[in-house]
Amino acid sequence: MTCPTTCLSRRSALRSMTLGSTLLNGIVSQLSAEENGPAPLDPLAPRAPHFEPRAKRVIFLFMSGGVSHVESFDPKPRLKADAGKTVTVPEFQGRRGEFSMFLRPPQWEFRPRGESGLEVSELFPHIGGRADDLCVIRSLRSDHTNHYEATLGIHTGSFTFARPSLGSWLSYGLGTLNRNLPSFVVIAPFTPYAGGQVWASDFLPGSHQGTLVLPGPEPVANIRRRVATRDLQQRELALQERLNRRHLETRGQAGPLAARMRSFETAFGMQSELPDVFDLSGETEATLRLYGLEPGSTRGFAWQCLVARRLAERGVRFVELIDVGSSNNWDAHGDMQTHAPLAKNVDQPIAGLLTDLKQRGMLEDTLVVWTTEFGRTPFNADAGARGREHHHWVFSSWLAGAGVRSGHVHGASDEYGIHAASDAVHVHDFHATILHLMGLDHERLTFRHSGRDYRLTDVHGQVVEEILT
Repeated sequence: MTCPTTCLSRRSALRSMTLGSTLLNGIVSQLSAEENGPAPLDPLAPRAPHFEPRAKRVIFLFMSGGVSHVESFDPKPRLKADAGKTVTVPEFQGRRGEFSMFLRPPQWEFRPRGESGLEVSELFPHIGGRADDLCVIRSLRSDHTNHYEATLGIHTGSFTFARPSLGSWLSYGLGTLNRNLPSFVVIAPFTPYAGGQVWASDFLPGSHQGTLVLPGPEPVANIRRRVATRDLQQRELALQERLNRRHLETRGQAGPLAARMRSFETAFGMQSELPDVFDLSGETEATLRLYGLEPGSTRGFAWQCLVARRLAERGVRFVELIDVGSSNNWDAHGDMQTHAPLAKNVDQPIAGLLTDLKQRGMLEDTLVVWTTEFGRTPFNADAGARGREHHHWVFSSWLAGAGVRSGHVHGASDEYGIHAASDAVHVHDFHATILHLMGLDHERLTFRHSGRDYRLTDVHGQVVEEILT
């Protein structure tokens, strides 16, 4: 019998019902998956971007704890001139009300750098030497004043609930360029605020979560073969794959199992390729000096930066470097001078990374991102305080490389660095712009979970067109 035009299809009938039950949500999710085609057998297979990308890969430099914007990339001469005066603010460390605060002067001087004249503080002399490569955003803002939530937000776009990280979204959207390496690698000596959620894939397939590398003599644990020979291991994996494929053929559920199968394949490839990534014996003395790395060293931010370059040139899509953990970071409540050794730890390696990428022609298609979870208050409740508190109303970050204007400043904070004064950039805009440079439309990069389509930028975000070339 032919159904008349008024007849509801099975799919239409289901969608017309109230989505009140978990079972029905699951059915609709499955129907959506059917509409988009079967789940790919290889979840890390390379995928075409939405449009021509400017960048092929991202190196994401995360300074954990909250770097002071008024002492790094946002000069405030008026703050220095008016130090000791009071200002009234409507909130202080998450508490609402009217608070009278004392302005605190910057502890480091700024000066123009390079041909662009972009001002960088003396805290980062080496990065200042690369000023003509930087695109500094001085109007970035976040939604939370606590470390945990702000760190979660700058990585996942969600300040309250765990969601897939930026690196996981890029892996999901584009796949890998090297089947023997993960698409997303995190190098961190300690766990940051928010823990492993910083690199988690959450509801995305597990193959898109970050692979953690710990600086030291054994950067990736258990990388060695469990069995005596590579041939025996190949035969074991081949048998396992045949059984898994038989399971797929009889049950037709490709998603989780396909991700698990792909993880075994990647782990096998890593056994042969990762040791080469960590073997720096072929790097020249000049390169090691450029990064400030002692020969034979396997620790420190210099090692992290050099390994990041080696991962990037081998096809890893997203490499994140976290400089320190929650016990030793930029959270300078007591004394701003604690910024000095932390800056010294990262300054030369980051400048060396930018120089090295540029010399190799890689900066043309590599996006380097430097950020922190929030800035630090230009004021304090105590006139004699030596430190600064958390400040999410405005702070600074920068990008360099593929597709962004160089030697450029976007946006501005007010005369004291308290609020964004022009061209405010929310974290959602920041993420939308990074995805755009990788050839992905943040509104189209979605994943259906629990009955709705999720994306990195939730229902927000605008590409910051003004910083693009």
